[in-house]
Amino acid sequence: MTSTMLSGKTALVTGSTSGIGLGIARALAEQGANIVFNGFGDAAEIAQLQKDVAAEFDVQTAYHNADMSKPAEIEALIAFATATFGGVDVLVNNAGIQYVANVEDFPVERWDAVIAINLSSAFHTSRLVLPRMREQNWGRIINLASVHGLVGSAQKSAYVAAKHGLIGLTKVSALETAHTGITVNAICPGWVLTPLVQKQVDARAAQNGISIEEAKKALLVEKQPSGEFATPAELGALAVFMCSPAANQVRGVAWNMDGGWVAQ
Repeated sequence: MTSTMLSGKTALVTGSTSGIGLGIARALAEQGANIVFNGFGDAAEIAQLQKDVAAEFDVQTAYHNADMSKPAEIEALIAFATATFGGVDVLVNNAGIQYVANVEDFPVERWDAVIAINLSSAFHTSRLVLPRMREQNWGRIINLASVHGLVGSAQKSAYVAAKHGLIGLTKVSALETAHTGITVNAICPGWVLTPLVQKQVDARAAQNGISIEEAKKALLVEKQPSGEFATPAELGALAVFMCSPAANQVRGVAWNMDGGWVAQ
C-alpha cells in the first residue's frame, strides 16, 4: 500500500537503474517520494522503468545519466534535480563498482576509479545537497557502504578502503548536522542477490558443474551464516525506516544487514 510519509519530497538514488539502488528507489516511491534515477543501461529500458514506477506509486520520476566518477557531472546531476523538483530531500549514495586483485597487482587506474565512484562521489553529492537541507532543517543522507566498510576481504583493497572511508564520511557528516533535522547514516549489506551477484553465482555453477542453488549456498556459506541473501526490498525497507520520524535520533550509524557476517 502506498504511503504518504515522503509525499512532496524528492529522493535522488545514485546507481538506481538496477539492483539495490532500484530496490531502495521503489521503496521510497512507495512512501510518496518523487524519484531521480541515476545509472547506466539501455535508454529505452530506463525510460520504461521511470514510467512504471511513476504509474505504480503515483509519483513523478526523472533520470540523469551522470558518471559518478566525475565531479562536474555530479554537479550537473544535482542541478538537474533542483531544476526538476526544487531540490533533493533524501540522498541515497548507492553507486559503486568493484575490482579484485592483490595490492601489488592492482591497476592504479582501477584503484582511482573505485575510490572516485564508491567514496568521492558521496562527498560531492553530500556537499551539494546539504545547504538546502540546512535551509529546510530536514534531510536524509543514506550511504550504501557494505560489510566491507566494517571488515576486510583479501583482494578487495580499493573497495574495502572506499567503504571504510564512506563510513568515516557518514560519521563526520552526522556530527556536523547533529543539531539539525538532517540525519546521515550508512547501510552495510552483506551478500545481496542482485544481477551482478547472480552472474557470480552462474559462473561458479558453470565452473564447478553444480546447480544454481548449490552455487548460491557455496557462495553464502563462506561469509553469511544465515545462508540466505538479503534482498533489495529489505534494504529499501531499512532506508524507509531511516527516513521516518522514528529514526530522528539514528545518526552516524553503520547498520549491517548481512545475515550475521560481521557477528562472527
